[in-house]
Amino acid sequence: MSGRTVEVSVVLPAYNEEATIENTVETTLATLGEFLPEGTFEVIVAEDGCEDRTPEIADRMAAEDERVRHYHSDERLGRGGALNRAFEAADGDTLVYFDTDLATDMKHLEELVESVRSGGYDFATGSRWMPGETADRPAKRDVASRGFNGLTRSFLGSEMRDHQCGFKAFDRAALFDVLDDVEDEHWFWDTEVLVRAQRRGYDVKEFAVDWEPKGDSKVDIVRDVFGMGSQIMRCWWEFSVQPHITKRVSIVAGIFLTIVAVLLMGRYLPLGEVLEQMSRADPALVGLAALVYLISWPLRGTRYRDILEELGYTEDAGFLTGAIFVSQTGNLVFPARAGDAVRAYVVKARRSIPYPTGFASLAVERVFDLLTITTLAGVVLVGLAVTGTTSGLESTLLGSGPAGSEVGSSGQTAVYVAGGVGLAAILAVVVIVASARSDRNFVRGAVSGLSNDSYADYVAGVIERFTGDVQTVAGNRSAFLTVGASSLVIWTLDVVTALLVLTAFPNVSLSLVMLVAVCFFAVSVGNLAKVLPLSPGGVGLYEGAFTLLVVGLTPLSPAVALGAAILDHAVKNVVTLVGGVVSMFVLNVSLTTAVEESRDARTVADSAEPTDD
Repeated sequence: MSGRTVEVSVVLPAYNEEATIENTVETTLATLGEFLPEGTFEVIVAEDGCEDRTPEIADRMAAEDERVRHYHSDERLGRGGALNRAFEAADGDTLVYFDTDLATDMKHLEELVESVRSGGYDFATGSRWMPGETADRPAKRDVASRGFNGLTRSFLGSEMRDHQCGFKAFDRAALFDVLDDVEDEHWFWDTEVLVRAQRRGYDVKEFAVDWEPKGDSKVDIVRDVFGMGSQIMRCWWEFSVQPHITKRVSIVAGIFLTIVAVLLMGRYLPLGEVLEQMSRADPALVGLAALVYLISWPLRGTRYRDILEELGYTEDAGFLTGAIFVSQTGNLVFPARAGDAVRAYVVKARRSIPYPTGFASLAVERVFDLLTITTLAGVVLVGLAVTGTTSGLESTLLGSGPAGSEVGSSGQTAVYVAGGVGLAAILAVVVIVASARSDRNFVRGAVSGLSNDSYADYVAGVIERFTGDVQTVAGNRSAFLTVGASSLVIWTLDVVTALLVLTAFPNVSLSLVMLVAVCFFAVSVGNLAKVLPLSPGGVGLYEGAFTLLVVGLTPLSPAVALGAAILDHAVKNVVTLVGGVVSMFVLNVSLTTAVEESRDARTVADSAEPTDD
């Protein structure tokens, strides 16, 4: 369209539209020609990885009519991604898009375009919820739309009634100002653009349109429930919570949660008696417990080295032990497992290991940890059941025994959480290992069974990036056995630490077999319980589950059980903190700097795309 000035660019996002795309383009051109001068508009087909004849048809139309342009993508970009790409290439100052099924009556196109082109508004959108609209909605779609828009208004403070109507126009400068912060590239793109535009103070026009659904549209489980719901929460967190979370607030919140956890346990147990029992513990055995736990750390570094080698990186086990020390110290100091990102930062800053690999290796390690402690807990529980020593545990979990009233519901909740996490861990590992041993893609197949939407492709891709790295290790029998054996030894030493602490208390007269079994079970379930990042280092959750199980399986008093749980966790945390401080000095790493620098690490890891050689 050389020699002419394009004022309006209409983008048509298209995915497998061979039956309708030609009619849609022709209708769009004819409608634009009714109110715009010739040569001032263009139509861009933003073809989004189609699998039918849409690309061929779009190419032909572009060759026959210079007002038509076609942008092809070999892979699914999602509606937002396809629109972003087309808008960047568009020539007009007024940018428009609407759904290719022409569900919105085209008689409204002039009002949509002129609302922005005339300079009256920066953004304009059709609405199926304004007074005066006419829309024929299936019941299930009506309910989903009302619910989504209601949640968006409530959580994100939007004044719009309909955020998802595929009939919108934008001032180019205003749109690209907003797009700098828009993260979603799929079905939430419309909503995020409108919400951010309102928060920036742009003028947004919403007007009633006549709308009739075309084709077999349906509520999509992955997109509408998981996808959009999670995106609303993401934006709410960014707008309402994140601005108030400073470093000081994070530390104070972590300390507060820890104090609350201890007080909740103290509600059911006399803390004075617990402290008295702790003061009577044999310091020599407690010191030996600390030494045993310290021995497990070089093994953690060795296991991490083996995992990284499978992912293509060879590093020294000593350095990696220090990196783990620093990251676990971060998890103790900061809530929400901020230390996990610290480890990715340390190996990136000191050994140039990319963020995606840093998080992938951490994911592999977590899977083996969960599988190991779940297996240990399950094996010991079966053994206890076979020997008939679980009757006390059953009454405790049901709240009918003495422990149920003294330890309280927090411990019971911790055990139930542990059971759910353990079951999820086993199922996840079974799927991952099965995928590694098979040519079938179980992850993609499972997600596709719920949805065939582009957002489902995105969700599947995120899961695949996680499982793919685990499969790298699981697919190598030797590596799988090596890392698995290391994990077993590491967690056995963790249990031995707890055993030594428990035997340090006076009047603990249990048989060695029973003592080993109880400690294996209590430590495993306690660590499963603290997987949820509700407090720094899982303080409170671990103690609650550990205490409940020891009381339920042995004749030991609640005061002794809780004292042992607190002391066991304290020993492990002190070793971690000391090792973390030493490692920060040796590696020249500041924990606060690492936390601040690693805030964007997950974003970098998530956005990294594999490249073809």
